[in-house]
Amino acid sequence: MDRFDRVFQLNNILQAARLPVTRRRLEQELECSRATVKRIIEDLRDFLGAPIKYDRKRNGYYYDHSEQQLFELPGLWFNASELYALLSAQQLLANTQPGLLDRHLQPLRKRIDEILKIQHAGGSEVARRIRILQMAARPAGEWFKTVAGAVSQRRCLMVDYYNREQDRTTERRISPQRLVHYRDNWYLDAWCHLRKGLRTFALDAIRHAHLLDQEARDVPDDRLQAHFGSAYGIFAGQADRTAVLRFNARRARWVAKEQWHSDQQGRFLEDGSYELRVPYHDARELIMDILKYGPDVEVIAPEALRSEVHQLLQGAAAVYQQDAEGVEPNPA
Repeated sequence: MDRFDRVFQLNNILQAARLPVTRRRLEQELECSRATVKRIIEDLRDFLGAPIKYDRKRNGYYYDHSEQQLFELPGLWFNASELYALLSAQQLLANTQPGLLDRHLQPLRKRIDEILKIQHAGGSEVARRIRILQMAARPAGEWFKTVAGAVSQRRCLMVDYYNREQDRTTERRISPQRLVHYRDNWYLDAWCHLRKGLRTFALDAIRHAHLLDQEARDVPDDRLQAHFGSAYGIFAGQADRTAVLRFNARRARWVAKEQWHSDQQGRFLEDGSYELRVPYHDARELIMDILKYGPDVEVIAPEALRSEVHQLLQGAAAVYQQDAEGVEPNPA
């Protein structure tokens, strides 16, 4: 039995006891020495605020509930490994959207740190030893809490939504379905009453939002999955095409381990290259991911996707070709 388990057992003993419990009995039930019992009592009292008192007449310890409500251990009671995992998740959330939930998470983190101190497990080191690196993250904006509240309360939202592609803002009444954190950014899957269909809204593009006193329309999970989950990336729609990509042998060692889509199919070819098949509907995000691999990947099919990627690569090459032609040769 480790020290952490003894704290838990000591609490149970004192909760169940009608009379003060002697130190000798505690030594027997906790299977430890007199000095260890003393340390466990101090841990429970000092770190967790347990109202432990000592009755000299009866030579025993008891819980004093005269000045406060019945004492309970923290609701989150895990072993050290589980606490480390929880703290890591908390650190991930804090770094994903700095300041967003600090006020709500701080009491939780403080309580976990206190529990870890009992084991001398160094819980305070977690925050320093975990790095969360973000890439092209956009702040969720001031309306995150309003949107999250609408999702959980199942209420409609009225939003002013900015469309970057069209450079205009429209007012939308929407029924939120779920929040999505994707590639370091927050999105809202919702039923748009203006468009009469499912849409994805980037939270950073919401200019204003307020709750309506109207119950949100619920869309079944299987329909949400079919619309938002069957195709590649954040652009929704029923997958109706399959991209066939061939990565050269050098790049294959990385790509073979990557998860592009839940329904992807991959295989190594005889020359060491790797063929990846990915279902998609809207090619925009897929093309961006293909282009980042440069000459290490070739689009095999469909022909329309291959042609579009080819044209974009030619356009990029033309830009650099113009630069090269404008550079005077170095004198001999």
